Amino acid sequence: MSATTTDTVQAHDHESHEPPYAEQTKRNRMGLWLFFFSEIFLFGALLAARFYLWGNTRPELDQTIGVITTSVLLLSSFFMVRAETAMTFGDRRGFLINGSLTFILGLAFLIGVVGIEWQGHLQPDDGVYGGIFFLMTGLHALHVLSGIILILINLNLARKGHYSAERHWGVEGMALYWHYVDVVWVFFYPALYLIGTPV
Repeated sequence: MSATTTDTVQAHDHESHEPPYAEQTKRNRMGLWLFFFSEIFLFGALLAARFYLWGNTRPELDQTIGVITTSVLLLSSFFMVRAETAMTFGDRRGFLINGSLTFILGLAFLIGVVGIEWQGHLQPDDGVYGGIFFLMTGLHALHVLSGIILILINLNLARKGHYSAERHWGVEGMALYWHYVDVVWVFFYPALYLIGTPV
């Protein structure tokens, strides 16, 4: 058997061991949802600590910042849906535009929470109020920052033509992660800003 024939057979054998794209995507989805499920325990523990330690009270926070940052994050999910939909139809330009808008809004959320709210009168060493507030917002901000990094990576890959209408798991996974982070904030926002009597 010639070297060329051997290489061809080995290449065919290698390809036959790789799962089809659709099957691999299903595995990826399962892995991502298992990750989300494990994160529920983390965020759930933070919420439980908030209600156990704060009871029916909460610190006096800037309600305007809370409403604006929440609205910005929810709006970012709208553009993320548009970005994923665009790539589903092979519209790379649409993905780049909407993905960039999502990135900007995510950055604005971080600036609002970390850059402005964290500079308010409440400090990390202000007892259970400061500790819980900074732990909840800090952990969530870390997840938002991770999502922003994912967006940048996917924008760069899309710009290079890495994705298509048929193959774009990276975009789908990024979108799922971003929506998950937004849903977490939907629970965190009322727990921090709305529920309880200000003290």
